[in-house]
Amino acid sequence: MLQIVKWIVILLLTTLSMLAQDTFTNKEGSQYKFKVIKNNGVTPVENQNQTGTCWDYSALSFLESEILRHTGKTVDLSEMYVVRNGYVDKAENFIRMNGKANLDQGGEFHDVPLLISKYGIVPESAYTGLNYGADRHNHDEMVAGLKGYIEGVNKKPQGGKLLPNWRKGATEIVDAYLGDLPDDLTTFTFTSNRTTYNPFTYAQSLGINSDDYISLTSFSHHPYYKSFAVEIPDNWSMQSSYNVPLDELMDAMEYALTNGYTFAWAADVSEEGFSARDALAIVPEDENNIIKTGEDGAFSNYSGVEKKSNAFMQPVKEKNITQEVRQRAFDEQSTTDDHGMHATGMVSDQNGTKYLIIKNSWGTDHNARGGYFYASFPYARYKTIMIQLPKEALSKELKSKLGIK
Repeated sequence: MLQIVKWIVILLLTTLSMLAQDTFTNKEGSQYKFKVIKNNGVTPVENQNQTGTCWDYSALSFLESEILRHTGKTVDLSEMYVVRNGYVDKAENFIRMNGKANLDQGGEFHDVPLLISKYGIVPESAYTGLNYGADRHNHDEMVAGLKGYIEGVNKKPQGGKLLPNWRKGATEIVDAYLGDLPDDLTTFTFTSNRTTYNPFTYAQSLGINSDDYISLTSFSHHPYYKSFAVEIPDNWSMQSSYNVPLDELMDAMEYALTNGYTFAWAADVSEEGFSARDALAIVPEDENNIIKTGEDGAFSNYSGVEKKSNAFMQPVKEKNITQEVRQRAFDEQSTTDDHGMHATGMVSDQNGTKYLIIKNSWGTDHNARGGYFYASFPYARYKTIMIQLPKEALSKELKSKLGIK
C-alpha cells in the first residue's frame, strides 16, 4: 500500500512539474501564467536602435518568417537596403506632391514588398547601412540633411523649375551615410551560400511576390469589405487596406496564427497599459494606479518608461472594446500609428484571456522575454491600426467577402 501511495505521489509531482514547465510568466514575481496556444517560426529579434524604421524591421521579420515557412531556410535580410531605397522614393514623392507629403523616417508594411519588387533585396551581410563610423543605426543627422536639401529643392530657386539632377543629390546624401549603391542595381553583386546574386536575382531566389500580401484594417468611417488608404502620416505611398468589421479583423488574426501564418502588426503603443519592460500590452478597466517614471526613447521606443501597477503583475479586468470605442479613439487621435511589430503566435493566461505573441525590434535586453511581449486581445481590438498577411492566410469566407481569389 505504501509503495502504491509512493508511486501516486511521484506521478502527481511529475505531472505538476510538467504542467509548470508548460506555463511561463511575463517577468519575475508576476502572477501571470501564460500557456502557448500557437507559436510559429521566426528569425532572431533585432534592434532598430535610434531610427524610425520599425515598419521595415517588422515587415522584413514577417517576410523572413514567410521564407522560413515556405522553404525551411533562415535568412537575414538587410533592413537598411530597403530603407535606403525608401528614403529616395519618399524624397521623390515629396517633390511630386509639391511638399505636401510626409518626408521622414516612418513608413508602412506595404512599402516593403513594393520596394523589393522595384529594387530587389539583399542579405544583411551585403549591405549593413553603417557607413558613418557607428555600430548602431541612428538616422537623425542623415534625415535632417535630406529634409533640408529636398525642402530647398522644392522651392525651385532657379527660375521656378526643377533642375534634372536633384534626385542624384538626394541619393548621394543617403548613400553617404548608409553606403554607396550603383545606379544600375543589377551590377551590385554579392555572394550568399556560395552563389553570386544581384538584388533582383536574390529576391527571385526567395520567392517574394508583392502580390501575395494584403493589408487589413477596421474603421467605420469607410465601407466594410472595400479598400481605402488609411489616413495616417506614415502612409506616404497611400497604399490601401481592406476594411472589415472589428470582430472579423480579430478572427482573421486568430485564423492566420492558428494555421501557421504570422503577420505584421501596426498599433498604438502609447497607452497606459503598454509596458515593454513588463512585456505586456493590456487595457485595464482601471488605469488610475499605473505610476510612470523615467522617459521614453525616440521613435516610439517606449522601453524607457518604467510603469508600476498590479495590472502588470496579475491579470485584471480589461475594458470592453467595441467598434464604436475603437473608432472614437481613432477619430479623436488618441489612437495613433506609433509602431510596427510582428505577431508570431498566441498565448492564453490562467483566466482564458488570449494574447498575441509580439516580436519587437528594440533588441533583446529591455525585458525578461528577450524582446517579445504579449498583447491582450482587448488591446489588439482597441489599438490595431492595420495588419499585413498573406492572402492565403485568410479564411474562404473572408476571401469571398473581399473578392480575393
